[in-house]
Amino acid sequence: MSGVLGKQADLPASPEEAVLEAAPNPHKGDLYLARYVCPEFTSICPVTGQPDFGHLVIDYAPDEHLVESKSLKLFLHSFRNHGGFHEECTITVAKRMIACAQPTWLRIGGYWYPRGGIPIDVFWQSGEPPKGLWLPDQGVPPYRGRG
Repeated sequence: MSGVLGKQADLPASPEEAVLEAAPNPHKGDLYLARYVCPEFTSICPVTGQPDFGHLVIDYAPDEHLVESKSLKLFLHSFRNHGGFHEECTITVAKRMIACAQPTWLRIGGYWYPRGGIPIDVFWQSGEPPKGLWLPDQGVPPYRGRG
């Protein structure tokens, strides 16, 4: 692994320019869930140019590799100037993580704050969860309870 870990790194200008990195899984062969939470995810509305705010919860069952967290932080922050609908941003994050680490399974919950008075929540998973995998609730209340 030669990327950003342990080095100063600039914020990527866009998600396309961001490099998401993998690290060896020290518990390869064990079925477990890892969770990343980004409660201050931001992007830009592609129509109005106004900022959008979301709370992402990413659960995945690693296989041979983990998603390296510093590169993930830089990748997630690269959306700050990215114009994309909630659905596009949420699912792009999931698919890039899958391409990077090739986990056994992944799900993402994108809990977005209202745009035009409507909160939009986006949920996606790579398939059926593996049998025996503990799946805790993502812990984000419905919109009325978030504010």
